[in-house]
Amino acid sequence: MIYQRPAFEEVTIAHGGDTVTLRPSLRAAATLEARFGFAALFRALDEGNFTIISEIILTASIKRQDAAAFLGGNFRRPLSSLFPAVVGPLAEFVSMLQPATDPKAKTTNPGKAVAWAEFYRDLYEKATGWLGWTPETTWNATPTEIDRAYSGYIAKLKAIHGSAEQDKPAHDPREEVSDEEARNGLSKLKANAKRGKL
Repeated sequence: MIYQRPAFEEVTIAHGGDTVTLRPSLRAAATLEARFGFAALFRALDEGNFTIISEIILTASIKRQDAAAFLGGNFRRPLSSLFPAVVGPLAEFVSMLQPATDPKAKTTNPGKAVAWAEFYRDLYEKATGWLGWTPETTWNATPTEIDRAYSGYIAKLKAIHGSAEQDKPAHDPREEVSDEEARNGLSKLKANAKRGKL
């Protein structure tokens, strides 16, 4: 079975009667990535690092009091029972801090690598600048939501105003001219220009 991320990205964790819902908002993504980095987050889950697991839950919980109750309740139970309950959902959550790939997007040449801090800053600028969202709305949206909204906005602009891709001729005659033909043609133009035939 192929894993598919939920369209509305949230993760709810239940353990021992306590539940907490986490949202992979831009704020949570930028905060956790800056503090730990993705490799350390996944390693913490693999190693059962309660300190980092607690930070993930506190940073991303929709209701801070739910996170406090969830973590406080787990101090009354053995940690060995906590890890199996939280590791899978938290791994899913950490993956949601990165935008989901768009199946409709054209594959392009990836270009140079961008640091996550720069990537999240770019998402913030697109959401507040291009889309006109408030800072509060932007920080609470997920990276995937911002990415999809921006792609939709660009598609709308292209539909209204056209795009450079649509303006290109289907066939570019320059592609069929060899270098030698181009030089010969240029020589003829220069000769005609000297004789005043242009």
